[in-house]
Amino acid sequence: MTDRALVVVRAGALTTVQDQGRPGHAHLGVPRSGALDGPAAALVNRLVGNRPEAAVLETTVTGCALRPRSAVTVAVAGAPCPVTVDGRPVSWGAPVRVPAGAVLDVGTVTSGVRGYVAVSGGVAVEPVLGSRSTDLLSGLGPAPLTDGAVLPLGTPGSPHARVDVAPCPAPPAEVVLRVTPGPRDDWFTPEAVRAFTSRTFRVSPASNRIGLRTEGPALERAVPGELPSEGMVLGAVQVPPDGRPVVFLADHPTTGGYPVIGVVRAGDLPRAAQAAPGTPVRFVAVRRLVAVRRR
Repeated sequence: MTDRALVVVRAGALTTVQDQGRPGHAHLGVPRSGALDGPAAALVNRLVGNRPEAAVLETTVTGCALRPRSAVTVAVAGAPCPVTVDGRPVSWGAPVRVPAGAVLDVGTVTSGVRGYVAVSGGVAVEPVLGSRSTDLLSGLGPAPLTDGAVLPLGTPGSPHARVDVAPCPAPPAEVVLRVTPGPRDDWFTPEAVRAFTSRTFRVSPASNRIGLRTEGPALERAVPGELPSEGMVLGAVQVPPDGRPVVFLADHPTTGGYPVIGVVRAGDLPRAAQAAPGTPVRFVAVRRLVAVRRR
């Protein structure tokens, strides 16, 4: 039994192992997966001295509690939340030393959705197709955490960052997503296309790692029926029969038959990952702005 390990005391609502994902396998039907809020995952790795590709834990709303078998340095960021070690408050967004056998408790978020926990050395579960990420759609990677599970840790590398608190953007009060129209926007009426980029939607409670689902105006089709299945990309905005747009996130399917009205820029997706149910969502078309800049 190695002492470089974490024991899961409380798994929380949904806690998974995530890293930078496994892009490049869509032809095999494998999503890219990986941390939904990539900047937050990268920040906690920097704070504890890990390499960028080290695996972290992604929590959902209710956090988790962990007991290391040996002393480790940890950092928690992403959605703000209380953090304690053996019941004593410690810093969020900063490196914290946790003694062997102490309980690190990552509490319920005060805003946002997903927290990120890095541990010195990284979570060293067995990689699958070059990644340690949990993929909820395909089932690849480690299963979501359960109480009592034991996670192996890697060997610590660089010293942790010497900071009091690292700046971290607040979860959004409103999500503005820049979107390139198409490729199937011609499947919708002109009124629906205008509504897509002028009306306000809201984040649905049915959202998950596969996609951010929205509530709001239904987008009316101009073309009936369904497409043959075609490739889907990260950020694709697919519109199912109910007319409510779905923004595909890291665990999205690699093919789909519902029309894609636009594609969200990858740099905007971390904000979508932190948008709690009920958060307003606006889609802003960017194709015309890009064309003007090129001229």
